[in-house]
Amino acid sequence: MKSLSGIEVEVISFLEFEKKYFFSRDEIKHFFKNYSQLTNFIHRLIKKKRIVKLNRTKYYLIPIRAKTSRWSENPFVLADEILNSENYYIGGWTAANYWKITEQIPAIIEIYTNKRNGSLEVLSTKFIFRKTTRKRIDSSVIKETNKHKFRILKKKDAIEWMKSRI
Repeated sequence: MKSLSGIEVEVISFLEFEKKYFFSRDEIKHFFKNYSQLTNFIHRLIKKKRIVKLNRTKYYLIPIRAKTSRWSENPFVLADEILNSENYYIGGWTAANYWKITEQIPAIIEIYTNKRNGSLEVLSTKFIFRKTTRKRIDSSVIKETNKHKFRILKKKDAIEWMKSRI
């Protein structure tokens, strides 16, 4: 593990004390004199594997207690944070496993959104993004895990999805 500078320890300590493991640039900009210092700071911490970039504006702080810079987070929480809690739902095998329709543990988390396609790997969790309609997103349900809300396909719809796979 690479050593941390004084400002890095100060910012990480602030984030950990406030329990802000998911954070944006705006939440830490008061530690820096200008935008370029902030950008360099974030770049250094990504290089040292102390933070992970989730999207254009959001980062995940790997806690200090993770000595080897390896950490895992609940994939439902990660999905919600990657998409800023809007315009998505978790579906496919992941939803079927959540509702106990299948015992198969999914290797990839399927996220349905109207924003993007493609795939992403964050903290050893693989996500695949699939396009869907706003209507289907609105018909999903909101559940909670570890005091964090996320959107997931309704159980009835997950059963129908499973039937289409057989």
